[in-house]
Amino acid sequence: MTTHAESGEAWRIDAALGRKEEALREGRRAVELLPVEKDPVNGMVMIKYLAMIAAWVGEKDLACEQLATAVRCPTSGMDLSYDELKLMPFWDPLRGDPRFEKIVASLAPK
Repeated sequence: MTTHAESGEAWRIDAALGRKEEALREGRRAVELLPVEKDPVNGMVMIKYLAMIAAWVGEKDLACEQLATAVRCPTSGMDLSYDELKLMPFWDPLRGDPRFEKIVASLAPK
């Protein structure tokens, strides 16, 4: 049986190798297998990974939808922060997209 961490690695490998459909399928499946309703913390991690994969493979709509879901959930703050979205290079494909910039701004320190 594959652990969630291992399947997370598989998504990233597929995305990095340009296997867009496989990466998205694996990401969506992980979100289905570990829904937020069942496990709020790890479920949010799966949503974050799906957003990351979607960004990497050029699916900006899906990436922004998943990020918007993550920031609305109170547990997401443990794993998704202003600094991460602002600084980490895996979010680079979304930079300049008004939806992404709005999400980043919503997490900015007050």
